[in-house]
Amino acid sequence: MKAVKDIQLRKDMSSNDLIKEFYESGGFSAKKVAVGVDILENMVKEKDCVKFLSFPACICATGTRGVVKELLKRNLFDVVITTAGTLDHDLARVWKDYYHGSFMADDKELHKKGVNRLGNIFIPLECYGTILEEKMQPILQEIFTIKQKWSTKNLIWEFGKRLEKEKNGKDSIMYWAWKNQIPMYVPGITDGAFGSQLWMYYQEHRDLIIDLFQDEQELSDIVFDAKKTGAFIIGGGISKHHTIWWNQFKGGLDHAVYVTTAVEYDGSLSGAQTREGISWGKITEKADTVTIEGDATILVPLMVSALLDRV
Repeated sequence: MKAVKDIQLRKDMSSNDLIKEFYESGGFSAKKVAVGVDILENMVKEKDCVKFLSFPACICATGTRGVVKELLKRNLFDVVITTAGTLDHDLARVWKDYYHGSFMADDKELHKKGVNRLGNIFIPLECYGTILEEKMQPILQEIFTIKQKWSTKNLIWEFGKRLEKEKNGKDSIMYWAWKNQIPMYVPGITDGAFGSQLWMYYQEHRDLIIDLFQDEQELSDIVFDAKKTGAFIIGGGISKHHTIWWNQFKGGLDHAVYVTTAVEYDGSLSGAQTREGISWGKITEKADTVTIEGDATILVPLMVSALLDRV
């Protein structure tokens, strides 16, 4: 039996110190957060472990994008699986700003003024669809003069490479994926503005091919060659499922940390806890795992800050 201890706050306390206090406090989600950081530390330090990072687009519209960027900049993960909207927000914010807003804003008024609302983030049309079309079409023209057939990983790397000379290019997730040659896969590539720009380019360039099977072959090679795998899975949806789906073919993840706000009682993939993944063979029976319920924009910066102190 381990005694519950009160959290002791200090003036000079680091994120890592606070996480340790969370563990000693015994409950409730605080201890889960501490356990999650321990698992991430073990996973990152394990040499023969392939580390997957999975996250949805929405957090990239917020400052949490900078935390994800830091993980790639420091080469702490080997594979990224995300959604098309991540590319939208990552690119748009290289060229334009997003703005503080409100959950309670009048959406009819916002629509009249040409402002999209993502939670409590305001995204004017000129900072999203307009700027993406203006900037992406010339880049696509340049890329597709090289060749007409691209996987999502290689296409993302081509865009990342072209951000090196941009003023805010090094704030980009895509830039660091290219810079450190970290594979970044988007299985639902057409589900967002990036995909719409590909479709628009396709209208006059019918020889354009996005080769999803090349992405899948690479993921197959990665998991079948891996001795061990681990994953930090933020949120749910297609990025979460694609990560655990491929890892079942090596016998499951050996480390898994989920951060989610979704519930499991409706049977959703997003709300499914790590224990459900064990039944599918997507997580090994002996894996160290935790499911942390909470908002990723709070938990992920706190957890990664503590992790960086340790590694």
